[in-house]
Amino acid sequence: METTAGLGIRRFKEGHMFDDVATVAVEYPMTIYVNDDELVTIVCTPEYTEDLVVGFLTSEGIVRGMADIDRIEMIEATGHVKVTANFVNKFNAKYRAKRYITSCCGKSRENFYFQSDASLVESRNETDLQLQPAEIFDLMQRFEADSDIFRQTGGVHNAALCSRDEVICVRMDIGRHNALDKIYGHCLKNDISMSDKAIIFSGRISSEILVKTAKIGCGIILSRSAPTELAIEMARELNITAVGFIRGDGFSVYSGHERILEN
Repeated sequence: METTAGLGIRRFKEGHMFDDVATVAVEYPMTIYVNDDELVTIVCTPEYTEDLVVGFLTSEGIVRGMADIDRIEMIEATGHVKVTANFVNKFNAKYRAKRYITSCCGKSRENFYFQSDASLVESRNETDLQLQPAEIFDLMQRFEADSDIFRQTGGVHNAALCSRDEVICVRMDIGRHNALDKIYGHCLKNDISMSDKAIIFSGRISSEILVKTAKIGCGIILSRSAPTELAIEMARELNITAVGFIRGDGFSVYSGHERILEN
């Protein structure tokens, strides 16, 4: 399916109104069924949708990984996805969006909104990746060079998985969580280790994006934008390095500064 569409518009520029064609992002509603039970409808960009399904189900704790999934049938014409799984965490499937108030499993997780978030994330006690400033600037430059659809439409979020010297994969979606789930699904399907990788994200680092990064298993997240207060508190609790405002020749390290080395 196409990820963009060209639509006729009226554009105003330099004091004049004229006819033009705008490139806009396509929205695609996709309903996921697990063992014939309807789970959720996700509105997404229609590419790498199987990766999105795998990443979403795993990050939400519905399944534990690829070994729990026997078959994925994508019905593109109707927007239906039928997943056959040999294991389903019925508690997480039922209470996936339940707001979290009390502690979970004896852990103090007062900063987490949802039950599944509190139970599925772990603190990054070990660090498998450290970055120098020059490497951060280089990775951001490569990431932005791969952001064609964002430049064309201005209506999608981009995310990338990278090592210290390589952007491994870039995914875009109209939904910021979807972009990260596509990366997670790609890694799970291809057995790519994530503990020694970093996430690059095109937008602000919200608490939701920080939690998604923790679920994926990366210890560093990089962005041109800033994190929110809650995201910083979570990053410090989970020992994740959050680096924002990567622009020009500077950036800000909000947590986990030990992973960022001086040149």
